[in-house]
Amino acid sequence: MTEPGRARLPVKVIARARGNSIVGWANGRLRIRIAAAPEAGRANAALEAFLAESLGLGKRQVRVVSGFTAAQKLIEIEGLAQPELDARLRR
Repeated sequence: MTEPGRARLPVKVIARARGNSIVGWANGRLRIRIAAAPEAGRANAALEAFLAESLGLGKRQVRVVSGFTAAQKLIEIEGLAQPELDARLRR
């Protein structure tokens, strides 16, 4: 369960893509393409920045909380309740 004003988002990241884009939902995870390589945390940082921009939030409001070295990650988003996040992403 998440706190009010805080949401969690399961994602699958495809790193080293041609560009950053949201692909869509598959198996309960949002698939996202990120251009950065998955080295030294670059893909995680790019993912956080891309999601923050896509959701109209500040960079510090979006962070990877698990799956740091895996393709499947859990993102925590501050400033949005779970229903609002789901509506914005049309889940």
